[in-house]
Amino acid sequence: MGEKVAGLNTVDRILVGFRRRIGCHPPARVMTELSSHRPRNSSPGKGGCDMSIALNTPRRNTPRGLPLAALTLTACLLAAPLFAAPMTDTDREHLLVHFEMTTQMVAEQVRGLSPAQLEYKASPDRWTIRQVVSHLAVAEPDYWREIQKALKAAPDMKDKKSTSTDADIMWYGIDRVVHTKTGGGHEKVDTYKDLDEALGKFQALRATMIEYIRTTTDDMRAHSFGDYGDVIDCWQWMLEISTHAERHIQQIREIKNDPKFPKN
Repeated sequence: MGEKVAGLNTVDRILVGFRRRIGCHPPARVMTELSSHRPRNSSPGKGGCDMSIALNTPRRNTPRGLPLAALTLTACLLAAPLFAAPMTDTDREHLLVHFEMTTQMVAEQVRGLSPAQLEYKASPDRWTIRQVVSHLAVAEPDYWREIQKALKAAPDMKDKKSTSTDADIMWYGIDRVVHTKTGGGHEKVDTYKDLDEALGKFQALRATMIEYIRTTTDDMRAHSFGDYGDVIDCWQWMLEISTHAERHIQQIREIKNDPKFPKN
């Protein structure tokens, strides 16, 4: 899956480092490859290997030739346990790593913020941090229902081809140069007026989805998903639920970095 880049595929390289926050050690497969392909002048850090990797794979609808900054990534992926077929250990590991990362990061980004900070708007047409979390609490239940529906249909990817690579889906969470307008009811960002309520709804569903990823025997690669236009497989759509959250984590950071953001 993904494109091969110097021994590790692109998805492995993008995911490298997400586990540092959770204090897990990388599988031997990843460490072996990274030690063999470490860039010149790099050196291991505590608990892993620090490496700067320039990535240049655009997601669909992303302009080609977009200049990309080098990403500093640390190899600390969780060693994959024994899982039931048919999902591969690698596919399951990638979903778990990304879902656990974005679930934790949403909570980290809003922890300790004052009411003034939660309700700050850089401009009248921008969302507040509280509204961003409310959006995730509104949107993800729909995404979860949609993927469950797609997985109940007959497997059909044998006769179809995904319009995106796995790396494209990953890049969607990183690239916020191209903005799209939210619709489908997900723009109702004031559904939850209280941050704790919105965050609680988000985290409760995330626990359900993470448990599904850990235990499912569904062949997610065999089922297509095309509710939003382009056809991808259900594994990719599951990943995109998490990369969508990653985009909004970056949005929260942008709000906090605004020069007029309240200091307290």
